[in-house]
Amino acid sequence: MSRVIVTGGPGAGKTTLLLALQARGHTIVGDSARSIIQDRRSRGLSPRPDPHEFVQDTLRIDVENFVHHAANPGHVFFDRSILDALCGLDRIAPLSDAELSRWLSAYQYCSKVFVLPPWEAIYVNDAERDHTFEHAEWVHRITQEWYGRCRYQLIEVPRVAVAERCAYVLQTLSSASDDPRDR
Repeated sequence: MSRVIVTGGPGAGKTTLLLALQARGHTIVGDSARSIIQDRRSRGLSPRPDPHEFVQDTLRIDVENFVHHAANPGHVFFDRSILDALCGLDRIAPLSDAELSRWLSAYQYCSKVFVLPPWEAIYVNDAERDHTFEHAEWVHRITQEWYGRCRYQLIEVPRVAVAERCAYVLQTLSSASDDPRDR
């Protein structure tokens, strides 16, 4: 079983790609931040609590999702991950190298992380995505730096039609890797 991360800034096509992978029979796990915002809106609350509470909620859900899918055979594709939540946490309260190392040891994903770059042509706001495209570009840069620090191999998914993106991800995953996280 391989836990595969699809990450990047908002509005880059992660959900669309994941739905295409699901249509091909793969298990997917949605974006926890989006579900938190939806839940808060449904209860008449502001979309986001204070940043520390928001990142703690995101991290809790991401850990639950990671554990819940531990026994799934094949690839499980995650819309962002514990690592993205840790990035948010680190921006609020910097993690020591020892703390980060503990997290990375406890929650290991496939070494290949698929990052979808900002794509202005497809970027739209919706009820949960209320940031500017410039914010999406900033999130993309921060995400790339963070995953590099965590020693994951970032693989940029080309800006092409969703079927081609899906094929690209699956073909890349099928290539041999010596990293034990990929087995």
